[in-house]
Amino acid sequence: MDGFAVQADATFGAGPHNPLQLRLFEHAYPVNTGRPIPAHTNAVIMIENVNFLDDEIFEIESAVTPWKNVRRVGEDFVASEMVLPGRHTISAYELGALIAAGAHEVSVVRKPHISLIPTGSELAPADKLDAAAAKQGLVPEYNTVILAGIIEQLGGVADRRPIVPDDYDALKAALLDAVRSDSDMVVINAGSSAGSEDYTAALIRDLGEVLVHGVAMMPGKPTILGIVENKPVIGNPGYPVSAVISFEVFAKPIIETMLRLPESARPTLEAVSARKIPSKLGQEEFFRVKLGNVAGRVIAAPLPRGAGSITTLTKADGILRIPAASEGIDQGSHVRVELLRKLDEIHRTLVMIGSHDLTLDVLADELIEHDVYLSTSHVGSLGGLLALKNKTAHFAASHLLDAATGEYNWSYIRRYIPDIPVRVVNGVMREQGFIVPKGNPVNIKSFEDLARPDVRFINRQAGAGTRVLLDYYLEKEGIDPDSIIGYDMEEYTHTSVAVAVLSGVADVGMGVPAAAYALGMDFVPLAVEEYDLVIPEEYLEDEKIKALLEVLRSRRYKERIQALGGYGIAKTGQEIPESAS
Repeated sequence: MDGFAVQADATFGAGPHNPLQLRLFEHAYPVNTGRPIPAHTNAVIMIENVNFLDDEIFEIESAVTPWKNVRRVGEDFVASEMVLPGRHTISAYELGALIAAGAHEVSVVRKPHISLIPTGSELAPADKLDAAAAKQGLVPEYNTVILAGIIEQLGGVADRRPIVPDDYDALKAALLDAVRSDSDMVVINAGSSAGSEDYTAALIRDLGEVLVHGVAMMPGKPTILGIVENKPVIGNPGYPVSAVISFEVFAKPIIETMLRLPESARPTLEAVSARKIPSKLGQEEFFRVKLGNVAGRVIAAPLPRGAGSITTLTKADGILRIPAASEGIDQGSHVRVELLRKLDEIHRTLVMIGSHDLTLDVLADELIEHDVYLSTSHVGSLGGLLALKNKTAHFAASHLLDAATGEYNWSYIRRYIPDIPVRVVNGVMREQGFIVPKGNPVNIKSFEDLARPDVRFINRQAGAGTRVLLDYYLEKEGIDPDSIIGYDMEEYTHTSVAVAVLSGVADVGMGVPAAAYALGMDFVPLAVEEYDLVIPEEYLEDEKIKALLEVLRSRRYKERIQALGGYGIAKTGQEIPESAS
């Protein structure tokens, strides 16, 4: 402490009614924090506790005990004591402790150097992929960017090497160059399957030894494990989700072993499955899920399957591992989930299950400003109401039309969740119509055109409000669904429908204009409908729901929705009362 060093017994007897006077440099010696005290003193009086009478004499009103306000030599550590054990990761705290102990040099484990070889004649560096290259079918190479980031997080050093085309001799030269460098392990990304241009297995076999080709897990089944010139070589699948899962299962433990660290594991928690998840017997499946706490239970809503769906990695809150001996998970089952996000973020997440709309992305973005996250699962309007019945969502999004009354949602609420008191709040009024290519080349104008033999349609899934609306108009106009080519082809979101039309899978699909405009396509308007949020009353006092309603009624949110096109905001955020019918 800043103050005055003294011999403690010289202060004994001082008190409020018996102040004691001390003279500088006779009884007391000025000292500052961190400085040694004179050899003949053993305590420090804090400067705040002295009252100077003149330039040399001050008085005190309380005594100090020996070693008061003094750090004694050896109280932290002394010579011969161990500062850090072996196999210990040195963080900022440890650096300070080492310097304090005078240990300016320590022996460390060399960071593993991992070579990453991206392969594929269809790949191009992202910074060199222009529109002309994209039209030629080239795609950006980003798998090794992801893997390099994982390596750095683990404590290794990543060496991203140039893209190698699907040519055996070129791949051979690249592999030998990597193996003979200072790398400790080589990962070849893509080419691990059995296609005509998948050379990795043959290459490793010719240059070394293939230990494993194909593993009992999904995604990541084609993984290759081999040895070339005494160095581990991994043949990683090319699809991004497969690449990441395979790398984390096989490469990560090797890197941690090289660092002489125990294999790390993510924290886990128990969750309840929001839906039935079938799985293939004989393969362990790594399923990405969204998580949120609903009524005291963490709900796990599965994200779409797809080894190439990189957005399931960015959106996932956790990973559900389905054992090889299981054929899947039943709805409502208790499961163990590995966390990819912090637990407190999971508890600040709103869970929405129901109909898809592009406004949900804007809603999620606005909610983040309120420190609330939004988890959405697109299973259709009816699926959303059933989720409320099963208590697996905070709210549902629905636009179910009652053909008899022209009313939205309330008749279905009375039919499917009659015992759950709810409030219905308008999300938007939105146009529904036909999503068609630019210029509407097949001249789609009405529902009758869907039955033409030269028209291919892409539908929404059963239970989706858009599907209900379509069937309503087909029945009204006397059009047999079986006469529509593609009526049984289903997608789960408006954007998926738009992509199907853009890519030529279909000539027309039904959806919202924002999905068409986002991809530069045309839109044929047909109807205006209510897109509502159904909220159980028991959640109305939840701070997350309060934030949701505040966002819905905010000016900024409404302005962002209007900018998308095809939406009406006159009723956005307003409660929709139940009609007398």
